[in-house]
Amino acid sequence: MTIAYVIADVKVSDPDQYRQYMALTPAAVAAAGGEFVVRGGRQAVLEGHWSPSRVVVIRFQSFEAAQAFYDSALYLEARGKRAGATDHFNMIIVEGI
Repeated sequence: MTIAYVIADVKVSDPDQYRQYMALTPAAVAAAGGEFVVRGGRQAVLEGHWSPSRVVVIRFQSFEAAQAFYDSALYLEARGKRAGATDHFNMIIVEGI
């Protein structure tokens, strides 16, 4: 089985509202069997022009588990709390090794 990662690049515009999203997300991640690998933190651009504001990486046991997390009722609730709290929120699922 191949593991998968959810990777997000986030620019928070309303920190108070975003904290509501952050409070709900861990339960949604855990319910789908995921674990945070990166949740913010120091970063440096080594090459290229990408300059993310906040990077989040979550590991799941499969692509399907990552998709189930995103589609879950728990995460849908969290996403509702996030609405309007970011200038941008880019998220992908990628298979890993």
